[in-house]
Amino acid sequence: MSARKTPAATPASTSAPTWAETPVDALSERQARRELKRLAEELQRHDLLYHRQDAPEISDADYDALKQRNLAIEKRFPSLVLPDSPSQRVGAAPSETFAPVRHARPMLSLDNAFDDADVRDFLGSIYRFLGQIPDGSIALTAEPKIDGLSISIRYENGKLVTAATRGDGTTGENVTANVRTIADIPETLPGTAPEIVEVRGEIFMAKSDFFALNARMEAEGKPTYVNPRNTAAGSLRQLDASVTAARKLRFFAYAWGELSERPADTQSGMIEVLSAWGFPTNPLTRRLSDIEALLAHYHQIGLDRADLDYDIDGVVYKVDRLDYQERLGFRSRSPRWAIAHKFPAEQAFTTLKAIDIQVGRTGALTPVARLEPVTVGGVMVTNATLHNEDYIKGLGSDGEPIREGRDIRIGDTVIVQRAGDVIPQIVDIVLDKRPEEATPYAFPQNCPVCGSHAVREVNEKSGKIDAVRRCTGGFVCRAQAIEHLKHFVSRNAFDIDGLGARQIEFFFETEDPAMRVRTAPDIFTLEARQKGSLTKLENVEGFGRVSVRNLFAAINARRTIQLHRFIYALGIRHIGETTAKLLARSYGTYAVFAEAMQAAQESGGEAWNDLNAIDGIGEVMARALVEFYREARNREVIDRLLDEVTPEAAEAVSGTQSPVTGMTIVFTGSLEKMTRDEAKAMAERLGARTAGSVSKKTDLVVAGPGAGSKLTKAEELGIQVLSEDEWFTHIGETP
Repeated sequence: MSARKTPAATPASTSAPTWAETPVDALSERQARRELKRLAEELQRHDLLYHRQDAPEISDADYDALKQRNLAIEKRFPSLVLPDSPSQRVGAAPSETFAPVRHARPMLSLDNAFDDADVRDFLGSIYRFLGQIPDGSIALTAEPKIDGLSISIRYENGKLVTAATRGDGTTGENVTANVRTIADIPETLPGTAPEIVEVRGEIFMAKSDFFALNARMEAEGKPTYVNPRNTAAGSLRQLDASVTAARKLRFFAYAWGELSERPADTQSGMIEVLSAWGFPTNPLTRRLSDIEALLAHYHQIGLDRADLDYDIDGVVYKVDRLDYQERLGFRSRSPRWAIAHKFPAEQAFTTLKAIDIQVGRTGALTPVARLEPVTVGGVMVTNATLHNEDYIKGLGSDGEPIREGRDIRIGDTVIVQRAGDVIPQIVDIVLDKRPEEATPYAFPQNCPVCGSHAVREVNEKSGKIDAVRRCTGGFVCRAQAIEHLKHFVSRNAFDIDGLGARQIEFFFETEDPAMRVRTAPDIFTLEARQKGSLTKLENVEGFGRVSVRNLFAAINARRTIQLHRFIYALGIRHIGETTAKLLARSYGTYAVFAEAMQAAQESGGEAWNDLNAIDGIGEVMARALVEFYREARNREVIDRLLDEVTPEAAEAVSGTQSPVTGMTIVFTGSLEKMTRDEAKAMAERLGARTAGSVSKKTDLVVAGPGAGSKLTKAEELGIQVLSEDEWFTHIGETP
């Protein structure tokens, strides 16, 4: 623990029982049990006084004496060590791995606003969704967006039981032992707290602590750290919790997950409750209604940003009333009732040394700028994206000039921009500093990896040329095959520990049939091939007996996988993680999904119409899915993969049952008691799916005045039709 301020006066403490002064070796077991409980409560109180109220009552020496007594008793009576013992807050036995923790409620990310106009649009969308006049009656909270690591801390019956990182939003890493070492986070909650409480917030490293850590590392001749955010994240993921304890991490609470009982009706009220429970909350949080007041607070925080002892990258706005938050609900990956207003990107000047072409899993040729190293926003940048060949030429997506038509050439002095976690990009050049020998960059017409012709496809419907040039080599192209495998094992897909980029490249390149991995199914046959081979992976440089055993265990742990992860892992063009979740929810099982994709080959048929009717699936995505399943090679690889792994059926959208759980619902006509967006959000909250058109798979149609062809088709198909009033009666809610 860091040095304590000497208190001006030490108030008289509540008198301890006489056995509290008894030497440790003279304590009975009963006395020791009671003494450990007293010491835990006393030390937690002093931690609170020191770390959060800056009002210590005892000196460092007295504090250390209490801790030493606690440790001595635990050493003599190891069976009496409490789960929330003070000794666990300064170090714990190293854990072998971080077990997965499934969040009771998803930890979703926020949409971003990058200027004042975006914030005005956000606020306008809230009024429109709720069907209200934008009269300033809806209050919002505004709080600094901490640049740290999101965490969810679960308490049961007032005791800290689990702490997990955000992970993919659904499942995070169990870092409970490490979180227990953070003094800002209480081990217990007051008796007034609900039975189940999940507190969410941001773990970070203060700038002053970061600079002190780097000074210590430099003095010891060790490498220094790049920035506080990455250092905090790395510190929290240490296998040895004592390392985490030594890094002085801090915490701000700003949200919650599962609650068995909600103690307040507003966002601001909940923040006050969290503070009363002993959690640090950000003092710059404000409750504001007027858009101008919101923006003024944002700009003032921006001015004060450099003087704060922690890094922030924007301000988060949240609708204050929690009943409004519930009505607004969520999009697939973000809440409608909150947005992050990011600060402008930080920029720097440097020299463009070269342009390299990378080939991705879909064959896209992506230009990457190799730069003279430069620090941007506290991070050393050596590479930056150049997007596509038109961007290099100085042309936008519609062929209009950007950067006033200035192209980008090797040798140029360029302006590099970085905002938050966004990949650095070159936004402009300094024309006056262009070398005389610099010539326009000639974008390759052939794949630099396999030599296949690289083309810019034409959209058949719009006639527009794709901005991206793609290799036509398919799996003949080594780069596409390798990138596809890297995608397959990535964090949000199969997430196989021990199969990083280097390992994938080794397994792909080797000619040894007992080790070679060229397609995804080969990963799951690797262990069986090794058992019958004379050449053992454990004898290859970079591997070993333990690492090979761990690799096979990680592979086998993924033989059963969530459906949306399986779909995402296939690497279908245009199908990202959010769309994969949407498809999993819509079709339920992989067998149903695959059958539907193959049946959708006939454009205009029932399966094609059902696919396009899914809210969030457009024609571009639908065609990408159909084309993927039309290719016999893809189907053959998937069939072999299904011999090795089992995709689980998708879980129900809602954790509770309702009269419409599992149904597909279409809303049509002019809804009078709710907006169309609100109606869809309500149905999804109740566990239903919404579609944009009526088909045989539609279970229910809710029709308002003016309903036309959708109502007619529903009647023709014999689908149940409800009015708005009947809808509210059916679901048991009041409009």
